[in-house]
Amino acid sequence: MTASSAEPNAPEPGPDPASGPPERPVATPQERRRLAEEKRTEKYVWWSLGYFFFGIHIVAFVMIYAVTHAR
Repeated sequence: MTASSAEPNAPEPGPDPASGPPERPVATPQERRRLAEEKRTEKYVWWSLGYFFFGIHIVAFVMIYAVTHAR
């Protein structure tokens, strides 16, 4: 009997359930500082993007006003 003739619905061997989930590594102070700085930077980027889109809308409204009131 060959391996290709094995039962098609046989369950595949998986990881050992007794081993449990891997433990979470403890972050060093440098890693925590870097993650905090990354979070701050990401927040700054989102605020900047928000201000940019708000500004684009103001410019668009002014242009629409100018076009509709042109003689």
